[in-house]
Amino acid sequence: MNVTSQIKQPIFDEMELFEKKFYESMTSQVALLNRITYYIVNRKGKQMRPMFVFLTAKMVSDGIVNERTYRGACVIELIHTATLVHDDVVDDSNRRRGFFSLNALWKNKIAVLVGDYLLSKGLLLSIDNGDFDLLRIISVAVREMSEGELLQIEKARRLDITEEIYYEIIRKKTATLIAACCALGAKSVIEDEVQVENMRKFGELIGMAFQIKDDLFDYTDEAIGKPTGIDIKEQKMTLPLIHVLNTCTSKEKTWLINSIKNHNKDKKRVKEVIAFVKNNNGLLYAEQKMVEFQQEALLLLDNYTDSEFKDALILMVNYVIERKK
Repeated sequence: MNVTSQIKQPIFDEMELFEKKFYESMTSQVALLNRITYYIVNRKGKQMRPMFVFLTAKMVSDGIVNERTYRGACVIELIHTATLVHDDVVDDSNRRRGFFSLNALWKNKIAVLVGDYLLSKGLLLSIDNGDFDLLRIISVAVREMSEGELLQIEKARRLDITEEIYYEIIRKKTATLIAACCALGAKSVIEDEVQVENMRKFGELIGMAFQIKDDLFDYTDEAIGKPTGIDIKEQKMTLPLIHVLNTCTSKEKTWLINSIKNHNKDKKRVKEVIAFVKNNNGLLYAEQKMVEFQQEALLLLDNYTDSEFKDALILMVNYVIERKK
């Protein structure tokens, strides 16, 4: 049994029912929309975010989930899907998880409208059922994700990212949605704000580790669905590179910045940059930071009694930094 199946085991029935509810939550009177949403549902990823919602809810409530939990998981997945659809348009990407992206098949205009539709369906699902507390958690995440993306674009132009700004970017861009999953899972079944905040923090820490792992993939040759050096080509400042920029000589720094700004399409030069980052402990440093976030997340689970749901979350936290793609 692979790791994802192991993690899913304690919530297998919930995930089965969730898939039906998720598909229902996207239905429309427009045939074209239904054709597109059918395409989306049949090319789903690992569904890590709904898994976080259900595992968190069950861990804090001794195995209880309710309709609010299902709605929360659906809203999170609707919004996550909307952001992926919009990201593919922004990045002019033709592939997603090995399949054609929506913009590749139906063009940008339709893809943007489908993203807007999914976003509105998510918000209405909460509003129609009076889940205003859950809607607040999700809305904060949507705002922060937009801010994170724009902050990254702004900083990429000047290449002046400090480690602190980098953490702020990935906290908003990636970690905030996983934080929302965990906070939402807890909030759907309990009223204890301390526990909800504890779970939000737990999700945020995993999200930070998750993004650093993604950044490390840029320096490996493993088959992960994105080409090596793509972040450098796109002038994205990631932790291995930031660390090396802050620790190398001024002459080396000038060469690095010049390489990223003016030679980022030159394959030979990109390879030289990757080698330089590796040789100057950029990867080692990023790995250490990733493990720090992971260990901090695991500490937050110590407050909870042992259960299959807690075990699955621990497995999830370890999988985040050990995954190969």
